Amino acid sequence: MISKILTTRTNALTRDPGPPPDGGLKAWTQACMGHLVVFNTWGVITSFGVFQAYYTSELGLAPSAVSWIGSVQTLGHFFVGAVSGRALDAGYFYHVFIAGLLIEAFGVFMTSLCTQYWQLFLAQGVVTGVGCGMQFCPAVSLVTTYFQKNRILAVAIVVSGSATGGMIYPTIVRQLLPKIGFAWVLRVMGLIMVAIGCLTTALLRPRLPPTKSGPLIDFSAFRESTYSLYCVAVFLAIWGQFYVFYYVGPYAIDVIGASYSTSVNMLLLMNGLGLFGRVIPAYFADRNFGPLNTIIPFPFIGAILIYCWAAVRTQAALYAFASLYGLLIAGFQGLFPGALSSLTKDMSKAGARMGMCFSFVGVASLTGPPLAGALIQAHGGNYLYAQMWSASALVAGGLVLIAARISSTGWVLVSRI
Repeated sequence: MISKILTTRTNALTRDPGPPPDGGLKAWTQACMGHLVVFNTWGVITSFGVFQAYYTSELGLAPSAVSWIGSVQTLGHFFVGAVSGRALDAGYFYHVFIAGLLIEAFGVFMTSLCTQYWQLFLAQGVVTGVGCGMQFCPAVSLVTTYFQKNRILAVAIVVSGSATGGMIYPTIVRQLLPKIGFAWVLRVMGLIMVAIGCLTTALLRPRLPPTKSGPLIDFSAFRESTYSLYCVAVFLAIWGQFYVFYYVGPYAIDVIGASYSTSVNMLLLMNGLGLFGRVIPAYFADRNFGPLNTIIPFPFIGAILIYCWAAVRTQAALYAFASLYGLLIAGFQGLFPGALSSLTKDMSKAGARMGMCFSFVGVASLTGPPLAGALIQAHGGNYLYAQMWSASALVAGGLVLIAARISSTGWVLVSRI
């Protein structure tokens, strides 16, 4: 029965449906469902800070070791995109998406049974990360095929699911952990994921016919200097920026002396304000400046904030930092998938090209937070080295973004791209 449904849906489109509708009930429904997919995937990953703080403070695990769990989870989220994105182009969206949903749920439920580090690493890091990756890239790529003029805004609505998920899931942990314990908190999260996954599976609809003859990796994309430079820039920016989401909670506990509940509040604040930070820049990118122009300032803004973080020594100042960073770095997070899609003219290759870039990002997200954790340990628990490295990586990413823009437009000051 399931095989028959999958085959029917996969073969529903056999001819080119024409230009994107760029709006209307069906198109915006896809954007809303994409938002829920990211809620279920990125929302879980951006919530890892609550587990980072819990595992280090309650289980006594080393910060760098715990970071590897979240980093491997993020790696799977991105790296699997090289395959799962191509699955959309080839007409196997539902096969991969439903499998990813089941794998993610399995990983979360297995995490509820874990009692040792290696078990957490495999269940929460590897299995959950792979399941997220099988859903994320195909869903984002699917939404881009419905839009042209409003594509950046639509993608920003999709990726803002990481902000709503990053508020809901940590709230669940904070409210239920003292009442029902770690295992049942994970099971509640898993049940929510399955319920939302059933809704998204029912309403997401691929628009373009399959292109089964296309390559898994579109090597021709790397002959485009703008695309290649953009991938490098995103790698560097992601390499530095996720450190803050992992370590703002432990910083609140270790340096400021705040409670675990306060550390969760910091993460909630960052993710909540990120909802506005993702959507508002995307609106202006579509209407006025273009996505590549709009994204360039955000790595530099994030770097300045992290450099200033080194001077934070009070709870009020940390709240101010978390608020500004969550609001402003979200501009980069909301724009980078949309800006990437704008570099793809042939939308039949959207899944493969997006998946390729996401694979690079996966390597950055794998190595960034553990490197920061190692720097903290090397400095005797002081966060200064990690803060300087993180901010410098963002600066480097911003400079390469400028290079990507120049490679596309030349030395033209005013050009919408």
